[in-house]
Amino acid sequence: MAVNLTKGLLKPGNYRLVRGILGTSGTISQQQKKSFYDYAQEPFYPLPNRVPRWQTVEEAVSVIKSNDNVFVHGGAATPITLVNAMTEYAAENSLSNIKLFHIHTEGKALYARPEYEGIFRSNSFFIGANCREPINSGRADFTPIFLSEIPLLFRRNIINLDVALIQVSQPDNHGFCTLGPSVDCTRAAIQNARYIIGLVNPQMPRTFGDGIIHKSHFDALCEDDFSLPEHPTHALSDAEKAIGRYIAENLVEDGATLQMGIGSIPDAVLNQLYNHQNLGIHSEMFSDGILDLVKSGAVTNAHKKVHQGKIVGGFCVGTRRLFDFLDDNPFIVMCDIAFVNNTAVISQNPRVTAINSCIEVDLTGQVVADSIGTRMYSGVGGQVDFIRGAALGLDGRGKPIIALPSTTKKGDSKIVPFLKEGGGIVTTRAHVHYIVTEYGIAYLFGKNLRQRAHALINIAHPDHREELERAAFERLKCMPSAD
Repeated sequence: MAVNLTKGLLKPGNYRLVRGILGTSGTISQQQKKSFYDYAQEPFYPLPNRVPRWQTVEEAVSVIKSNDNVFVHGGAATPITLVNAMTEYAAENSLSNIKLFHIHTEGKALYARPEYEGIFRSNSFFIGANCREPINSGRADFTPIFLSEIPLLFRRNIINLDVALIQVSQPDNHGFCTLGPSVDCTRAAIQNARYIIGLVNPQMPRTFGDGIIHKSHFDALCEDDFSLPEHPTHALSDAEKAIGRYIAENLVEDGATLQMGIGSIPDAVLNQLYNHQNLGIHSEMFSDGILDLVKSGAVTNAHKKVHQGKIVGGFCVGTRRLFDFLDDNPFIVMCDIAFVNNTAVISQNPRVTAINSCIEVDLTGQVVADSIGTRMYSGVGGQVDFIRGAALGLDGRGKPIIALPSTTKKGDSKIVPFLKEGGGIVTTRAHVHYIVTEYGIAYLFGKNLRQRAHALINIAHPDHREELERAAFERLKCMPSAD
């Protein structure tokens, strides 16, 4: 029995496959149909008789139409050349209502500027610095979602993508490219997208793991040679150094599996771990902070249960030194974020120690991490994925940690009686175990509200403790107490 492709029986993600294999014949058997589904959804698999078109970036983006859904590869892999060409093409051709889907991206994000309103509507699953103002001004959108669940939006066809703009390393002798430092949700996006445009950059590191795509899955390829955007490390403050010492000396055991969020505090912890042994890394992201730790021999991944012997990550942000470390390095496996951040996967590893930061914590342990009051700042990300993975560790020795300086740069307390109006609770009071500031460690798991307030006040800045104690009494109608 033949199936007529014009009757819409194949999902959008398979259009490129059918067009490439069948040409204009338009019919396939039921058996072929099932086989083709498998082909189209697996970018590792070379598609027979299919060769992408090499084009200029201007030619490649000319397929984008009004009302299209477009995925943009994020992080250090942002295909900036393609994004800029798309923005210019859409404006010159009076396109409208193009929806862009992405995690944080690098570059100027011209599409989110006021002059492109009505042409593009950006939707961030995690907010980068270039999209904060557009989101908070109402020109762009933010979707609250766990990092581990972003791939479900594409795999369950909640969002169907017309075009995916991605950046890849050069094809090898077998025709395989890689997604370099950012596999994250991009693998799921290219499984769903109807049309894939790849920007080949000789400076993209070639990585092992889930981010491999055969060139036959591309509809168009173009090339540009440019340095990946870098995030240099910054000098650590005295408070950050103190937090790093508290965590390293009291909470990180030999043989622990580490997850680090973004920022100076995770780097401060890593700087204190050179005397530890047999550490492992299974983290949604990592940065330059791991490089010297690996070089010292402290990271062996020897005791991990998942990808034993290897560093596991979903994306990387850092400097050229980090990208060079990634390049063609089998010690590192870059995986689909649905796998990396899966609580059931995380919990299998030994002594999972999840180190994340936040914006503020109230006296009951509620953690705000995605906004400053009503102002959206970052996103839900993978904090809860790893907080739960550590808490549910099969060996019972996991440590979910939230770390933050006790005050803002203006001197305001980050431990507060009440959260700012509009503040987003990412980690609930029931999820919290350890809160760490430069003044110590508060262990909140199993503690009642009175005990929590007492523990948090003791690690707040001394200038704010009396005020916090009064506020705790007013809120709880009793004095904070350790017993």
